[in-house]
Amino acid sequence: MVQATDVGAVPFPAWGTVAGMAGEHVRETGRTTPRGDFWSQVLPRTALGLASLLFFMAVAAAFSGAALFAYYRFELDDTRERVAELEGEIADDLEFAEQAIAQRTDEATAEVEGLLGELEQFAASGQTVEEVLAGVSPSVYLVSSLDVDGQPSVGSAFVLFSDSERSFLLTSFETVRAATVEPAPGIEVSQGGVILTVQLTAWDEGRDLALLVAEDAPNLPAVEVADPSSVAAGDRVFAVTGLGSDGAALVQGVVSDVSATAIQHDAPIGPQHQGGPLLSSSGELIGIASRRFAPLGFLPDTVFFGIPVREACAELVSCPAELD
Repeated sequence: MVQATDVGAVPFPAWGTVAGMAGEHVRETGRTTPRGDFWSQVLPRTALGLASLLFFMAVAAAFSGAALFAYYRFELDDTRERVAELEGEIADDLEFAEQAIAQRTDEATAEVEGLLGELEQFAASGQTVEEVLAGVSPSVYLVSSLDVDGQPSVGSAFVLFSDSERSFLLTSFETVRAATVEPAPGIEVSQGGVILTVQLTAWDEGRDLALLVAEDAPNLPAVEVADPSSVAAGDRVFAVTGLGSDGAALVQGVVSDVSATAIQHDAPIGPQHQGGPLLSSSGELIGIASRRFAPLGFLPDTVFFGIPVREACAELVSCPAELD
């Protein structure tokens, strides 16, 4: 139905009629009228426009690639710098470590060489032992007697000095203790197959010293005496006994301390060594070996005390001037 608002006016169809007409148009054509699509408004509709769009997109892509490449180069250069710095630090640390190792190696080598030098100073070789024994053997004797219980007592003695009438030998008081009282057992002094007749003439129990005189054996070779001031802690020391397959034998140790009245050392002193000579590495006499001498008031165990020669000269016998 058509309504007119006024005579002569152009009739206008109602909304329902328009919608019906639009629907009828769609059914007849199969198409709808565009409603202002976004891309249809943005995208160019001409070939020139599309070409321009593609050009600007290419420019943008190239710029983005250049920016990314520049960032990549920056990161690469930065990484290379960091790697170079790290390599430099590692090289410096490695050089420092090598220098430290080399220095420590030199120090350790010097320390080992020093220790070896010390060992060479007091560790006797076979040749040194043979030389010491060869030099002292003619002056060292085996002492045999009996103790206070009538049991065998052994020790050693050595020629301290001699003259054209007699020879003077030192030994340990402990070895001949029983001979200091009556009835006294006999004392036999021997070297190999040679037996000497000796008399016990003096003794010092506190210093574990005894003096034997061989009246019928003048000019016996005496032990060479060392300068007392030459003895020092750390020196080698040899304790010699007259009991041995070759006539004499020795053990060795190290001087621990030296005083005016005693020489402390660690050479193992057995009964056969007591009264024998204590020698330096040059074979010179520095003292008398003892198992009983106790300057500190207690008996020694693994550390022994030798009696300096000048103690014997001061207490038992008037020694020649060169021995005082």
